[in-house]
Amino acid sequence: MTATAALSPATAPKAPPLPEAKPETLGLPRQRLQAMSDAFKREIDKGTVPGITVLVARRGQVGWFEALGRQSPAASAPMALDSIFRIFSMTKPIVSVAVMALVEDGHLLLGDPVAKFIPEFADQKVGVVSGGRLDLVPPRRPMTVQDLLRHTSGLTYEHQGDGPVHKIYQDSRVRSRKITNAEHAALVASFPLVCHPGDEFNYSRSTDILGRIIEVVSGKPLGAFLTERVLAPLQMAETGFATSEANANRLAEPFAADPWTGDKVALFNMLEQPVMESGGGGLVSTTMDYARFALMLRNGGTLDGNRIIGRKTLELMASDHLGPDVKTNGTLLSPGHGFGLGFAVRREAGIAPFPGSVGQYFWSGIAGTFFWIDPKEDLFAVFMSQGPGQRDFTRTLVRDLVYAAVD
Repeated sequence: MTATAALSPATAPKAPPLPEAKPETLGLPRQRLQAMSDAFKREIDKGTVPGITVLVARRGQVGWFEALGRQSPAASAPMALDSIFRIFSMTKPIVSVAVMALVEDGHLLLGDPVAKFIPEFADQKVGVVSGGRLDLVPPRRPMTVQDLLRHTSGLTYEHQGDGPVHKIYQDSRVRSRKITNAEHAALVASFPLVCHPGDEFNYSRSTDILGRIIEVVSGKPLGAFLTERVLAPLQMAETGFATSEANANRLAEPFAADPWTGDKVALFNMLEQPVMESGGGGLVSTTMDYARFALMLRNGGTLDGNRIIGRKTLELMASDHLGPDVKTNGTLLSPGHGFGLGFAVRREAGIAPFPGSVGQYFWSGIAGTFFWIDPKEDLFAVFMSQGPGQRDFTRTLVRDLVYAAVD
C-alpha cells in the first residue's frame, strides 16, 4: 500500500472489522450497554452533541458498536459506523508509537537531545517572569526526546495559558496549516520555554516536534512514515491528514455554535490536504480504524501477525514517567493520574471522579474523541463525536457508562 493510498481513504479498502461476540459472553451485560445507549440518546435529544459512535471491546472482541444521532447538524444523514472524524490529539499516541519504533530500530535514544535532530533547539532559552518582565535564561539541561513524549519539554500550547510565553505563541503563525513541519519546528524553537525541561508537565506542541524528528531521522514525510510503520500494517486505510472529496458525505461535523455557550465552533476542513502534517493533532480517522490501533495496543504491540511495537517498549510507554516530583500545574491530568510516553496513565484506583483501573492508559481529542485501554479488565473502548465544548462531559459519561456494564 502506498502512502498516498493511506492518506486518501477513498482509494483504499475500509479496515476489516474486528472479531465480535455477544456482550454477555464478554462479561458486558446487554441491558447495561443498552442503558449507555439510552443515556447518549437523551443527550443527543437535548442537543448536547449532534451524534456519537461508541465501540466497546473485551477479551479482544467487540461486544458493542453503535452509531447514534446525526452525522452533521446541517444534514439529515444519520451518524454511521464508518463516519470520518477529526481525531486531533488522538494523533499523538500514533505518532508516539512511530517514534518508539525508531527507538527500537536504534535510530535514536530517549535521552537524545532534541537539538541533535533539530539544531534550532540548541539556542532555546527559558522565559522567566520577573517584576512583570520576561527574562530569558539558559535551560538547566537540554530538552530530550523523552521530554517531548511525556510533555516535560518546556514547550506549551497557545491555549494552555495567558502568560507572556503563551502570548508569543498566540501572536505567531504556529497554528497555520500552510507551513511545513520544518518551518513549524523552527518557529517553536524560536519561542522561550515556559519552564526548564523536566520540571513540569505542560501539555504542548511537543508531539508536533516529534513528528519533525521522525521526518529528519527517516528522510520521509511524516504521513508516509506513519503509513509505512503503523497505518498500513494495521490496515487503518481511512486514517490520514485529509480525506478525499469522494468522502464528503461521510464527514462528522459539530454544531455551528456551541450549544452551551453560543460561541462559534470552527474546525479544520477534512477535505483540505494541509502542508503541515501535525503529529500533535492533524489526523482524521474512523471508529473502526482507531479500534484496530487500540486492539494492537491491547495485544501488546501486534495485530494480525504484524508487530508494530515490542511488548516491553509498549510497557514502558504505558508506565507513568512523571513521578511525584514533576509539577502538573492542575492541567489536563485528573487526580490520581500521570503521563507516560504518549498516553495518560492511571496511577491510583481512587481520587479521580470517574471509574477505571490502575494501569489504564488513554488519550482524547479536543473535538470530542476518546479512547482507553484497561489491561486489568482486558477492556478497551473508542468514542467519537465532534463536540469540542462538551468533550469533558462526554468523556466522563462514557467512562461511567461502560464501567457500569463490566461484570
